[in-house]
Amino acid sequence: MTVEATTEAAPVPKRGMNILFGLTLLGLLLFLWLVLGFATNSFWTPNNISNLLRQGAMTAILAVGQTFVIITAGIDLSVGAVVGFASVAVAWLLAAGVPLWLAMIITLLIGVLIGAFHAFGIVRMGLPAFIITLATLTSLRGIGLLITNGSTISITNEAFTNFSRADFLGVPSLFWMVIVVAIPAYVFLHLSRWGRYLFAVGSNSEAARLSGVNVNRTIYLAYILSSTCAAFVGLLLASRIGIGNATQAEGWELQAIASSVIGGTSLFGAVGSVQGPLLGAFILATINNGANLLNVNSFWQRIITGALIIIIVYFDQLRRRGSR
Repeated sequence: MTVEATTEAAPVPKRGMNILFGLTLLGLLLFLWLVLGFATNSFWTPNNISNLLRQGAMTAILAVGQTFVIITAGIDLSVGAVVGFASVAVAWLLAAGVPLWLAMIITLLIGVLIGAFHAFGIVRMGLPAFIITLATLTSLRGIGLLITNGSTISITNEAFTNFSRADFLGVPSLFWMVIVVAIPAYVFLHLSRWGRYLFAVGSNSEAARLSGVNVNRTIYLAYILSSTCAAFVGLLLASRIGIGNATQAEGWELQAIASSVIGGTSLFGAVGSVQGPLLGAFILATINNGANLLNVNSFWQRIITGALIIIIVYFDQLRRRGSR
């Protein structure tokens, strides 16, 4: 008796819907900017807009990396710890006399290794993504504190620290880094076969495997990209604050996940884009910035963020039920 295994092809991501949702988020962001422009006298000042772009830039890059993982129906809780550890790594290397370019490459390679370790734990050891990345979160904080002896490492390389404070064409250099990351990320996710593989694995990993997709390699790629983005943000953070500190970026993993989800990425996998999480990050940054300008209790910022996540995930569930 022969049994034929038939699987339904993983759905191709609906680019038109992604674009429509992205335009909706852009409209919401512009609406928030318009309201805050009327509600405060300082929102539209060049200094505040520059600060807003810098605040949202690093979360936006983290959110892009997180999106690659969430699309595969995974999660990466370690990105905040990777940011802090990367800041320690580059500061320690520079203090040891390593050339700046080499210190930056080594720091990014550390991000690659961390992502590969996560994928190894998921693929080879059978650990849930939640567990392996949570373990890395706590471990990296501890390792960073051991390296620094619970202190910080000052960065005296002015070429490195001046970068984050500089502007190019009137736009903060940190925001330009978002563009540098977003363009290749968009090409990779939406225009390459590897991007299609991410969606296929998130939709139905077994169907993807039977269709010829190397599921294990795709998972490795997703987690490596996430951790590399986090290591890159660690470089940017170290440049901005001028120190390496293992306790920096606490809670940023939740900001990255929130930005990705607000941007339309489904926590159930197989749905997401690049532009959505970018806009989600700047929506959160705008809410935080506006709350500060209006002297709103900071606790309300967290409540608003949580409410947005609940609403968007709820509607995502309704969409999934309606598509069955």
